[in-house]
Amino acid sequence: MKVLVACEFSGIVRDAFIAKGHKAVSCDLLPTERPGPHIQGDVLEILDDGWDLILAFPPCTRLAVSGARWFKGKEREQQAAVEFFMRFTTGLRYCIENPIGIMSTRYRKPDQIIQPWQFGHGETKATCLWLNGLPLLKPTNIVSGREARIHKMPPSPDRSKNRSRTFQGIANAMANQWG
Repeated sequence: MKVLVACEFSGIVRDAFIAKGHKAVSCDLLPTERPGPHIQGDVLEILDDGWDLILAFPPCTRLAVSGARWFKGKEREQQAAVEFFMRFTTGLRYCIENPIGIMSTRYRKPDQIIQPWQFGHGETKATCLWLNGLPLLKPTNIVSGREARIHKMPPSPDRSKNRSRTFQGIANAMANQWG
């Protein structure tokens, strides 16, 4: 299967699909953190290249409820973020991931909200999935000891990158269940 992992610099989801034998490619404006098939550039330029599955992780800065206090005066940037998100809704099989935010009203309610603790990680981080042509993601390893570590990350130059990485357990579940 030909899989596009859009807006992913970490290579975590891409590599989970490759491990299952798929031809997966990540694409992001940033270089990849892991060696592997990666296109550094604008994902919109390759979006219509015949992908069997698109997994999109669009930036949440202008979409997430957690940043709502910063939205005033940034309406143009927010509209651009909404339009970017919507570009991923045209495929036959897709998953778009984003935190709880405005896309629930601008597009539609998410099909599913997952948590890292459902997939073997002790963190809490409600993550919405908008799905088309895919079943709901089934939890694989429910763990206790849940903590909001991601939310509590201190300010740093890499904070947004660190907060945006997909947990390995979620990536594995996506590859196992959707691949």
